[in-house]
Amino acid sequence: MRKLNRGKNQSPNNSLAIKVAIGFLLILLITSSLTLVLIIKSKEFAFFEATKSLQDKNTTNIDKLAFPVGVNVNQKIIIENPSVDNYVNKHIVSNHTNPDSYNSWFTKLTAKLAMLDWYQNLASPLGRTLIILSGERGEEVAVNFGQILKWDKQSRDDFTQIIASSTPELKDGKFYPGSYLTKKDAAPEEVAQIIIGRFDAEVRSRYTKEVEESVPMRDALIIASLIEREAYDFEDMRYISGIIWNRLFIDMKLQLDASLQYAKGSGANQPWWPKVVPDDKYINSPFNTYQHTGLPPEPIANPSLDAIIAALNPRKTDCYFYFHDQNGQFYCSKTYEEHVAKLKDIYGQGR
Repeated sequence: MRKLNRGKNQSPNNSLAIKVAIGFLLILLITSSLTLVLIIKSKEFAFFEATKSLQDKNTTNIDKLAFPVGVNVNQKIIIENPSVDNYVNKHIVSNHTNPDSYNSWFTKLTAKLAMLDWYQNLASPLGRTLIILSGERGEEVAVNFGQILKWDKQSRDDFTQIIASSTPELKDGKFYPGSYLTKKDAAPEEVAQIIIGRFDAEVRSRYTKEVEESVPMRDALIIASLIEREAYDFEDMRYISGIIWNRLFIDMKLQLDASLQYAKGSGANQPWWPKVVPDDKYINSPFNTYQHTGLPPEPIANPSLDAIIAALNPRKTDCYFYFHDQNGQFYCSKTYEEHVAKLKDIYGQGR
């Protein structure tokens, strides 16, 4: 029997059909590619239009009602302002100016995912989402942003320096917590201006001359940064604020572990927020509130709007000492003896 050589003896009709099919596939491939490009570009356009809209909203369309103030620094007294709750409901809940103020697990998870390229690319091939969690250091923010935007060390340093030199001149305290949208290749100068704009809109625009005369913004940001690292929720923040102010009024050392964490974390080969041990109370640092009276020289972290409001509106309390148990329950005492007794009752020792 004769074998058919299908390659050499293929009919002209079959050959033409194959050529047509190949041509059709090429056209389909090119069309699909162009369609994909158009989809990506339209997503990019929508992304950056949304970015511009969101950034503009956060920097220009903010209700500029001044912060309420419930502390008189000159008279060294706390006078609770009854408008605080309404202010918080209006500016934090209704306007959603700070939906992630307590760093929920979902927010922290999102921040972790934002460090991954594949996650960022799902949102936009050319855009990037940047997240600042309340209570982070400025250096922390720069490292995270640098990893996402592929900045080198010089670019990270430029970013932090631009923000530090803006009004008020502070190394920390002005990296306003929240989500930011930028281009994939955004330069440090561009991102810094976005951060500064958000801080100006959310904080400086509400910090009127009258508020400044009651509590200087620098002091409020320092206290807010301490509260942010020490408290669990807004009410907790206000009570701790009251205790901080009580101590400041009588020139008593603040003795806050959060400030020790900052001092220790500023050393070489340390995590940002290392665990504090008793010997850390002897660290030689102006941020060591166990050794120095008064406030640290600058904020130790970047506070949420909640913490700033709490710093300006402490709860009136006769407590000077406090601690949290392992479940986050807050305890405060008027005297050191009462403080130690509560510690012994809960932990079996005065710690």
